[in-house]
Amino acid sequence: MGYDIERFVGYVNEGLLCSICRDVLEDPLQAPCEHAFCTACIHGWLVHHSNCPEDRQVIDVSLLRPLYRYMKNDLNRLQLHCRNREYGCEMVCSLESIDRHERECEYSQIPCSNAGCTVQIERRNLDGHLAVCEYRSRECPNGCGYTILSAEDTQHNCVAELRTELELLRSEMICRVEEAKHEMESRLDSQRRHMVQKESILQNEIEELKSQMSRMMSDVRSLMAAERQHRQELEQAELEKRELMELLKGLQKDCRLTTAEGSRKSSFRPLTRLESVKRKPREVTVI
Repeated sequence: MGYDIERFVGYVNEGLLCSICRDVLEDPLQAPCEHAFCTACIHGWLVHHSNCPEDRQVIDVSLLRPLYRYMKNDLNRLQLHCRNREYGCEMVCSLESIDRHERECEYSQIPCSNAGCTVQIERRNLDGHLAVCEYRSRECPNGCGYTILSAEDTQHNCVAELRTELELLRSEMICRVEEAKHEMESRLDSQRRHMVQKESILQNEIEELKSQMSRMMSDVRSLMAAERQHRQELEQAELEKRELMELLKGLQKDCRLTTAEGSRKSSFRPLTRLESVKRKPREVTVI
């Protein structure tokens, strides 16, 4: 439904009236045929019809569009009275700002905030009503701190209320302790599972390191055995070398002795070929 045209000050253009309710457009939408409607009015119309209420052209909800900007501006500039005029509000403002004013209007009828009270009171008189409302709440005058309603004054028992409050506090404390206990147990279980998992990983790593160490020790033993064998081969070769050197020295000594003996036996050795050749010219000369 639109705004009651009687609330407006001055002339309202016919194009700014809803084609269905004939009041001033509220939250307007426009059909392709350029007829404008209140959103609530046209949606209600299209539940039972499929055409425009003005020219009977076929329309659908998906074809509805916002109002043209110039029409929207004209609509927002219209001046109207507050809806609380009958209660004494004399405010006149633009349509654009009327909703904001009415939410804060001192003449608006609002419900009492006390539980159980059904009184509707003007906003400006609310504080006065709350001070005398029979459903208002207040603290116990005996000093127990309990908030009571006036209707329950005769039934209020400070000791009983304090006991009830104490029981509630004890129950709340027990619940909190249980929650904290469950939370701690959950954390401990989570940490325990994490530690077990970590221990398993570390154990696997230790086993892997042991395996690697075992392979390394085996390789070291193999290298040491090969080193010992190589050293033995070198010692054997050195021994054979010394034996060969001794044998070579013996052979050289034998050769020197043999040479000396041979030289003594051949003191008058025959002329060598060179000497015979040198002497030949002399023999020719004598002839």
